[in-house]
Amino acid sequence: MTASTINKGNSPNGDRSATSVLKQNVLGSRRLSNYWWATIVTLGATGFVLAGISSYLKVNLLIVTDPTQLVFVPQGLVMGLYGAAGLLLALYLWLVILWDVGGGYNEFNQETGKIKIFRNGFPGKNRRIEFESPLQDAQSVQISIKEGLNPRRVLYLRVKGRRDIPLTRVGQPLALTELETQGAELARFLGVPLEGL
Repeated sequence: MTASTINKGNSPNGDRSATSVLKQNVLGSRRLSNYWWATIVTLGATGFVLAGISSYLKVNLLIVTDPTQLVFVPQGLVMGLYGAAGLLLALYLWLVILWDVGGGYNEFNQETGKIKIFRNGFPGKNRRIEFESPLQDAQSVQISIKEGLNPRRVLYLRVKGRRDIPLTRVGQPLALTELETQGAELARFLGVPLEGL
């Protein structure tokens, strides 16, 4: 979760300072690292394609080197195929960023008594992933931490009669302090225990 916002609502006695809605925005694939890798792959793949075309046409299409000296079969052809594969990968990366896969929000609304989890998915039948549950079904907030080569730091919501629901972003793990702060804030808001510390 990249941002956590609390919306203020009206309490029954007219006090506007009572918080009734907790909304946490979840960062999806529109991360700086994804933009970086999509750009690098696009530039590299374009260079390979232009090198392959240059070796075939014997016309230099690149600024940094002269691939016209390459023999088209097999060197130029292989470079062109690598470039085509790279451009397909770059297209996939840019589409995932465009669709903001994994982005969404977690909303906990005491006025309506509902929990709503929303995530963007891939286009098609399950483009948007939505989950709703009554607020009173929330049993606990859990923190799961796995350190090592592939660290994982995830915040889960345990809901009665369902599997644990992940609340944090996929990929880049959150800082421990941020994870603990968000977990404690949510547990306090829902009035449930915080587990896993």
